[in-house]
Amino acid sequence: MSLYIRDDDVDALAKKVQQVTRAPTKTEAVRRALQNELARAEQAVPLKERVKKIQDSVRAKMGPNTPGFDMKKFTDEMWEV
Repeated sequence: MSLYIRDDDVDALAKKVQQVTRAPTKTEAVRRALQNELARAEQAVPLKERVKKIQDSVRAKMGPNTPGFDMKKFTDEMWEV
């Protein structure tokens, strides 16, 4: 099955990828580019998971959340007011 590229910009990109990667054909260049992009996308960690990891790290460093904590009292004691 042949690869037909009808868009001039996409054709130019395929030729450039072929030259840079020294692929023997445009089809091989496109195949490599698609395989690389697919591998990159499969390895990507979703934003939700990255944020959760950061939040968990911050929680571990900050200690337990105490809703009754009085920041004013804590600050006054720290400054010996």
